[in-house]
Amino acid sequence: MTTQVIVLNGGSSSGKSGIVRCLQAVLPEPWLAAAIDSLIEAMPASLQASVAGIEFAPDGGVTIGSEFRRLEAAWMAGVAATARAGARVIVDDVFLGGAASQERWRKALDGLDVLWVGVTCESAVAAGREIARGDRTPGTAASQAELAHHGVVYDMQVDTTHTESVDCARAIASRVT
Repeated sequence: MTTQVIVLNGGSSSGKSGIVRCLQAVLPEPWLAAAIDSLIEAMPASLQASVAGIEFAPDGGVTIGSEFRRLEAAWMAGVAATARAGARVIVDDVFLGGAASQERWRKALDGLDVLWVGVTCESAVAAGREIARGDRTPGTAASQAELAHHGVVYDMQVDTTHTESVDCARAIASRVT
């Protein structure tokens, strides 16, 4: 079977977005990017800081509400429909629920050929990137560095601590069929 979807999972500031851009450059066919950050940005402002939507605590913790889950499920179904319609898709997500998050994606992507990739990065390095970005709540990278991987099963993992995004992308591309 031909790989239709690549799912990148890792904590905030682990390097997923950079890997997505590099994958789009190194893979021979066009791939669309579908990022959880884009879903959050597409939501009304009223859901970006509410119990029903998504809340970012001062310590970097994230709380997800029922309305966020409803919209996330629709987004996942849309990503899956896009792949089923013939586009190849790279998903950039943070599995805040670990294995439960992966299971939601497994259900949405049922019947598609998926490459599951864990993107890891030492907590201190991710925290430094977080500070440099300036668009994240301090502590988010540290709180998600291990949480995102709890109970998740991968086809492969890449570590961006000392490896450039393009090298990670090449390693992933070598597994795409």
